[in-house]
Amino acid sequence: MSIAVASGAQLWRQSGRGGALASSALIPAIQALLAQGGLALRDLDAIVFGHGPGSFTGLRTACSVAQGLAFGAGVPVLGVDTLMAVAEQAREQEGCTRVLAVLDARMDEVYAGAYEFASGGWLRIGEFSLDKPEALSLPSGWTLAGNAFDTYGDRLPQGPRVAAAPDAAALLRLAPALIAGGHAVPADRALPLYIRDKVAQTTDERAALKAAARPLP
Repeated sequence: MSIAVASGAQLWRQSGRGGALASSALIPAIQALLAQGGLALRDLDAIVFGHGPGSFTGLRTACSVAQGLAFGAGVPVLGVDTLMAVAEQAREQEGCTRVLAVLDARMDEVYAGAYEFASGGWLRIGEFSLDKPEALSLPSGWTLAGNAFDTYGDRLPQGPRVAAAPDAAALLRLAPALIAGGHAVPADRALPLYIRDKVAQTTDERAALKAAARPLP
């Protein structure tokens, strides 16, 4: 769980455990950050959330909380690609401007998206993909960034790598240009971005994967 509040050059941020615990802690944590900044919800230009791709539970939680707060405060919402936030975090950390962003999608797959930074903003090259790690390719001069390196290691393309997560501070750095471009919408139009239709593997599928991973006698 990553949340942040920005006012001008000031930033208040907090991180915590995700998963089932995030839904109970998220709203109190947001209220606490707003209080630190001396802000009310109605003072905000927009409520920004990572709309996906990502875990189904995380996306639904982020979207529903952003939508509920925005309805009550009468402010717009801004859904931001989580893979773009990964690319932005790689730029912040290492100055990368051509990034293949990857996030662990579980079930032996990764979400991926290619982004190029030009004229002060990110441009997505092509569509998102959901695929096996070894199916990806990294063009020369590009950097692989994301959270999938510990899980998939050498199954991912070889080349420059940056460990990066789509944290709230990255979302807020992206927000001004996206708001100026007209991407903020009324609260009732907040939607998560799902790339995968299937939530989990069946028992038989998990058993087959375990059997395939066993060394031969």
